[in-house]
Amino acid sequence: MGDVADIKQQSGEGIRKAAWQAAAAVPDPEIPVVTVEDLGILRLVDLDAEGRVVAHVTPTYSGCPATQLIQEMVLEALQTAGFEDARVETVLSPAWTTDWISEAGRQKLKEYGIAPPEKTSNSKRALFGETLVQCPHCGAAETERVSEFGSTPCKALYRCLTCREPFDYFKCL
Repeated sequence: MGDVADIKQQSGEGIRKAAWQAAAAVPDPEIPVVTVEDLGILRLVDLDAEGRVVAHVTPTYSGCPATQLIQEMVLEALQTAGFEDARVETVLSPAWTTDWISEAGRQKLKEYGIAPPEKTSNSKRALFGETLVQCPHCGAAETERVSEFGSTPCKALYRCLTCREPFDYFKCL
C-alpha cells in the first residue's frame, strides 16, 4: 500500500481498493487464522457522498458476540491505514451464510484443525447434526458429534472415530 497522501490523490477506485486491503486483513477474533475477507463478512468498501470510506460488514448471526469487536477492528484498521474519517456500517440483508466463506478461508480452517462447513447451506440436515463431517486431522469421514456446541456457539464439537482426535466443526448456516 502506498502513502495515504498518495492514495487520497487517486481516483475513487484507488481509494476503495486501498481501504479494502486494509479492512480485509482484519483477523476474526475467535479464529485468528481467517480474516473478515476469508469469512465473507466484509461485504463492500465504498465512499459516501462526502468521499469518506464506509466499510459494510455483515454479522455471521444475530447473537455473535464478536460482531462489535470485528466492527471496531475494521474501523481501527481503516484509521491506521490513514482513513481517519472512515466508518463501518452493519448490513443485515442478505443474511450471511457459510457459503460466503472463501476457498482460502475453508483451507485455513482445515489447516487450523476446524472442519469447514458444507459448501451448500441449503441442507437443513446440517442443523440437526446429520451432516457428514470429515476429520480435519486425518481426513476420515467416520466422525461423530459429541456436542451441539464447540469452542464457540457457531461450532459443534466432533470426534474422529478413526484417529480419535476431537475437533470443532464450523456449523453450516
